Amino acid sequence: MVAHDTVGTARPQAEIDQIKLSLQSHYDELTAEYDQAVLQSQVLRLVEVGDTAGDDQADSGTKTAERDTAQSLLRTILDRRAQYEHALGRLEEGTYGWCEGCAAAIPVERLEIFPSATTCVTCKQTRERRAA
Repeated sequence: MVAHDTVGTARPQAEIDQIKLSLQSHYDELTAEYDQAVLQSQVLRLVEVGDTAGDDQADSGTKTAERDTAQSLLRTILDRRAQYEHALGRLEEGTYGWCEGCAAAIPVERLEIFPSATTCVTCKQTRERRAA
């Protein structure tokens, strides 16, 4: 496996291993967080099913809001986990740390803050402006 740093030279294997450990750790944390959120969502559904007698519109609305929040949390965790999975794949391919938009090196400082980053700051800002 060959990965490159910000000046285009091959990264040492020790650095690649360190990056992989960090990315895998984040991925594993998100997997555990997802599993916990799924359990909480299942408990919420069981309580909801068993406790509907005498519900008024406010109770029903609260339960719907709680269910929507739980589902949103699950989607967010899955999205973040997919980002780390993608980063691990890029590391294996040797493209980790290079912008998917312009192929420039992503600054190490950006990768330290956001390890699953796939774009440089300039490309990220361009995407955000287009989306707005």
